[in-house]
Amino acid sequence: MSSQSVKTQRQDAGKPSIIKSKSVSSKQRKAGVQHPPVYRMTSKRREKTCESSLERQVLRHFHALSNSNAMWYQFYICECTKKKKASQENQMICDLGVVGVQERPKRYWRNKFFKEISGLNVNKWRTKLRRIDPYSGLPRHTEDVIRSLCITWEITVTDGRGRQSTFEQSHASFSSTAVFVFWGAVSWPPFNQLTSLELHGVLRVPLDCPAPYRPGWKSVMSKIKLQGEHSELCVSDKIVKMLYVGKGDQWEIAFVMVNLHNHRLVERSLPLSISPCTAAGVSALFDDVDPEYGLHGYTAYIELHNTVRVIMSGRFSQLFCRRDQISNGYLPLEVISENNRSPNTHLAGDVSLPWRTEALHGTVKDCCMINLTVWDEAKQPFWCVSAPVVMTKASRDTVSYDFDGGSLSVLYQDSEGRVEMRLKQMEYEEQYFVVNLVIYIAVAKVNKHFGRDY
Repeated sequence: MSSQSVKTQRQDAGKPSIIKSKSVSSKQRKAGVQHPPVYRMTSKRREKTCESSLERQVLRHFHALSNSNAMWYQFYICECTKKKKASQENQMICDLGVVGVQERPKRYWRNKFFKEISGLNVNKWRTKLRRIDPYSGLPRHTEDVIRSLCITWEITVTDGRGRQSTFEQSHASFSSTAVFVFWGAVSWPPFNQLTSLELHGVLRVPLDCPAPYRPGWKSVMSKIKLQGEHSELCVSDKIVKMLYVGKGDQWEIAFVMVNLHNHRLVERSLPLSISPCTAAGVSALFDDVDPEYGLHGYTAYIELHNTVRVIMSGRFSQLFCRRDQISNGYLPLEVISENNRSPNTHLAGDVSLPWRTEALHGTVKDCCMINLTVWDEAKQPFWCVSAPVVMTKASRDTVSYDFDGGSLSVLYQDSEGRVEMRLKQMEYEEQYFVVNLVIYIAVAKVNKHFGRDY
């Protein structure tokens, strides 16, 4: 080989070489037969291919281990031995041997192991939730169960390109009827680019590592489409403008607040694989004797609160509606009226909603949260509400000799009913008194729950 050919070969050593045939016979040239080019793999490319192949083998090995019932069963038995738990199921599987362990579905023992180390005793926390607060009518140990299970909540937003961003809660505060969850992240995507928002209940295994890397379970509690929706609530202070699932232009998100009613909150925050009994309330027992079954015997507990304190609360029993009062598809329950005024119907302080992020803080006037629980005659939760509301000037001002201020109103409405509250203000004392409160329940909801046809 000449020095010129060696020099040329060295220059092309780092590139794929093409090997050509020296000569082609006349018969082959006439027939138009051509030899396909042959590529020779360089050493660098060969090393990269070997590394990729090795990575795939390692990933397959780890995937097989992550689903290995035999390995995770040993972990599960060790954990049960530490806690001195010898259940009948463990003894049965030990008697069956390896075959019995492998017959379980994939990831069965892995899920059992993580549930064991997370202390997820379903019967234990369900027993605690059966203890009812006689005043609010809701489980009195909801906060204790949520804290013991280390349940948190996350928000996942999706933009127009399908990109998702997940944010962990900043903090949560509990009351007797609801939990108030706050997100104050500083890196929210632009609001006008978002298409949907999902709220997840998160249960993580208490391992000694950062929370995002802990194994756990997620439950989709709510999914909201943001594009094309109109604002139902719009109040503001000097810094922020608050929207209740609304549509913005070029606004930036300052924070997100969520108010979650305590009724079945633990079950709703857990996935179906852990808490399968997550269906909404059961129907009432059928009664063919009472001709006005479903029109009487209601009890309501209502609470107005913000992030700091309870503004107003009250429990009202023996609420009813006559058949001839049903109109426009609603069953009205008169809670407070001019002739039936409760002594606990004044508001403690002004209606406002304080907020705070890492960089800013403020107070939104004339805005707060409403928690409403309505029970049926059997003392079962029938309609539960947790939502923000705004206090506005009433469209019609009524004459009252007891109050010298103007009339204000607080309204809430969804597909199952609505709440109308009218307040009067003491001009000099700056106090508010509820002078009228009516709860309207959709007749379709009543008919479905009680099996009636009103």
